[in-house]
Amino acid sequence: MKAFFDFVLRQAAAFTATGVIWLISFFAFTQVILLSTTYAIVGGVVTYYSVKHIQISRYAKRQGLTRKEYKFISENLKEAKAKVIRLQRAFLQVRHFGNAKENFEILRTVKRIYANTQREPWRFFKAEAFYYKHLDSLVEIAEKYAYLSKQQVKSREMSETMRDSRHTIIVLGQTVNKDLREMLNDDVDTLHFELDVAKKALQKPKKTNGRVI
Repeated sequence: MKAFFDFVLRQAAAFTATGVIWLISFFAFTQVILLSTTYAIVGGVVTYYSVKHIQISRYAKRQGLTRKEYKFISENLKEAKAKVIRLQRAFLQVRHFGNAKENFEILRTVKRIYANTQREPWRFFKAEAFYYKHLDSLVEIAEKYAYLSKQQVKSREMSETMRDSRHTIIVLGQTVNKDLREMLNDDVDTLHFELDVAKKALQKPKKTNGRVI
């Protein structure tokens, strides 16, 4: 939603700048229509990207990141999104009910990690192992398993490979669960601290008309 409103704001600023520059060029500086239009378009484009630059810089600062860090995280999230789509596609190709249920839980965890990072980019550094290692392994093995599961004829070796692949998928599912917990660990610690403070505040005696209750 934020991205949409930012886009609308950039479009509005660019449209306004384009109109103002055209009017000034044509009426104040008596430029021909072609030049006025050219200046207006260039001004609109410059305004659009200037506002975008300001929006990104402000957002990165609110997240406690530099612009360079935010750009780096954004690029990694684009790559991760493509991998999540591949993982979902691979899981959908597996028809076994038991596997499908486990796959759904794994995919939900993966999407939660991605969504948390997208919403709060600074969390990327809390889940680097997920983005650099675990997600890649999960996608690769899931696609391999999905391919083998669609084969009509399965040899003994193929069946063993599928069992090993399935076991690895389950283990990786447990690993990404740990990644999610690690990502949210600070939030849990903060909540525990706030709960302790609240409990102590409730336990303090209250004074009413000089009397302690």
